[in-house]
Amino acid sequence: MHRLPRLNALTPEADGWGYFLCTYKELRPVRNGEILLCTLQDATGQIPGKLMDAVERFKDEFEAGEFVRIEARATTFQGQTQLAVTHIRRVNPPQDRLQGFREDDCVLSSPRTADEMWAELKAHLQAVRDPHIRVLLNRIATDHETELREWPAAQSIHHAYRGGLLEHKLKMAEAGLFLARAYDANEDIVLAGALLHDIGKLQELHYEPGGAVYSRDGNLVGHIGLGLLMVREAINGIPGFPPELRSQIEHLIVAHHGTRDHGSPVEPRTVEAFILAMIDELDTRIHQVRRAIREDSSTDEFTAWHKRMGRVFYKGPPA
Repeated sequence: MHRLPRLNALTPEADGWGYFLCTYKELRPVRNGEILLCTLQDATGQIPGKLMDAVERFKDEFEAGEFVRIEARATTFQGQTQLAVTHIRRVNPPQDRLQGFREDDCVLSSPRTADEMWAELKAHLQAVRDPHIRVLLNRIATDHETELREWPAAQSIHHAYRGGLLEHKLKMAEAGLFLARAYDANEDIVLAGALLHDIGKLQELHYEPGGAVYSRDGNLVGHIGLGLLMVREAINGIPGFPPELRSQIEHLIVAHHGTRDHGSPVEPRTVEAFILAMIDELDTRIHQVRRAIREDSSTDEFTAWHKRMGRVFYKGPPA
């Protein structure tokens, strides 16, 4: 039996065995007993799995949140590819590593490597001209390097995978610096906003390979408030940090959602804050569009209806 390909390369009727992370498990009653439904994930995507036979044998062999070894065949149901599972069990690391099991292969991750993105971040930091902003950004990056390399940008909406937060920050930095030059804004302040606006998510979200969940402070305070506290604490530890510059940087954090309706305590009141709010919205939306197009498995020229954005998206001529 062959090993299954990565999910982004899976074709109908492919069969074999493979290692995945089970992110969801449900036993569903049917007329003649039960079926087992699950969601399986590797580094390239997620796919529904369905076990129809021998449910009693396998239903206690694993739980949601565990790495599993499966045997399955790819099928299509209502236009969606899924895996018809015949065997499933939790991974036995010492045994399965000999067969090629790696946790990282089963965790949704940014298409860019952490080292590549970290090198880009360091290049941005070296280019900062304002000495106070340079110290602030380097201090935040150094103190939170481990989390910044791994954290997702959100629980589910956009960049919701390992390294997604850093990927989002870097794309915003790229777009923000371009717009700062076009509109004669302060490049260092815009860059600070791109890199710090969501820093509170390091405390808002608790991240494990199975996904992100909200922490207590995430639920009670939220990433805007947490980010403001983190940046204020870092600034207070930098001697001689100008109060006016502190106000501008903190304004970027509290205004980056753009409007009060979207959760910003204060709406943008500087050119740099307008740029930041716009590029945050732009990167979030474009990521959702590309994800919808990538994950739509039909051969139609348009995707299925995207409930959150209220439209379909053009994929190109029918295959």
